[in-house]
Amino acid sequence: MDDTPQEITSLVGREVYSNNGVFVGEVEDLRLNVDGEAVTGLALGRLNAELFAEAINGGQGIIVPYRWVRAVGDIILVNDVVERVRDPDEEEEIVA
Repeated sequence: MDDTPQEITSLVGREVYSNNGVFVGEVEDLRLNVDGEAVTGLALGRLNAELFAEAINGGQGIIVPYRWVRAVGDIILVNDVVERVRDPDEEEEIVA
């Protein structure tokens, strides 16, 4: 990975996807450890409603721990996002 220092503000506005390609949200802000000079989390907004409908209210966002980040490029990939799985009762019945 390229070790060239980058402005941390360059992360703001990037889209975040799970390692399965599911849109998670968009970076709105960063959580920093000033003493350790490190990013510790990504504050996400414009969240995927299917993933977070039950966990958040209207204008709220989430903070994803930075240790979940797998890759940073034009988009950000994270690996431990819990993707919403439909209940079997919600699935349409297939009649054979």
